[in-house]
Amino acid sequence: MGSMLRRLIVTRPIAQATPWVQALRAQGIDAHALPLIDIQPPADPAALQAAWQRLDRQSVVMFVSANAVQHFFAARPTGATWPVGLTAACTGPGTRAALHAAGVPEADLLSPAAVQVQESESLWALLRTRDWRGSQVLVVRGEEGRDWLAERWRTAGAKVGFVTAYRRAAPTLDALGRALLARVQAQPAGWVWHFSSAEAVDRLRVWAPWAACPQSVALATHPRIAQAARAAGFGHVSEVNPGLQAVLKALETQGCQGADTYNSARES
Repeated sequence: MGSMLRRLIVTRPIAQATPWVQALRAQGIDAHALPLIDIQPPADPAALQAAWQRLDRQSVVMFVSANAVQHFFAARPTGATWPVGLTAACTGPGTRAALHAAGVPEADLLSPAAVQVQESESLWALLRTRDWRGSQVLVVRGEEGRDWLAERWRTAGAKVGFVTAYRRAAPTLDALGRALLARVQAQPAGWVWHFSSAEAVDRLRVWAPWAACPQSVALATHPRIAQAARAAGFGHVSEVNPGLQAVLKALETQGCQGADTYNSARES
């Protein structure tokens, strides 16, 4: 398998897929964006704006993803600022980078080390020794989310609130996407799919069920996503940490090389 020329498809929402494709191509990877999830703002931003007004009452604000960060800060009321010393917690390097880009000071950022599995469990390992009794915790997430970390906080005595920063929707398959899928259909085994969401795997099963075959390869950023990829029919599934270097290392074993200019209009 390693000797075959393989190309990579990034399935993240377009706001994240674009910088991923650019970074991968800079490393010589023939990467292409095919967003399988669309991220949209909530129908009513009032709850987000109200959350900004209550930030100074929080002990920590936990962001579940880079999308949560981007949409939370996009809804910031005029004149509102991040409170001095307020901890912004997250589980992965992409979310941490988004918080830093949004202006949260480095000293206020808390996330597991990049070498760890980027999970709620890893973040809680950094937090569990604190005295949470009477603390206020805000979780910024999409319409749905895993409640494991919130349960740990509640058990430790904290009061946990949630605010919806974005909603997921099915994307539109445009002409570039159709052309890319046509290339994949011509040689399904010549591509590696990078999944950061089980929902993306489900969307691919609707759009192109033939893309998953015994010879096809998927990289998954979580065991649940890997399980979804195997269930879809991918013959070779590897679990990788979500950071760029981990993905590059995994791609070395799949023979990915030779970036070309196809799909440049999508990423420009």
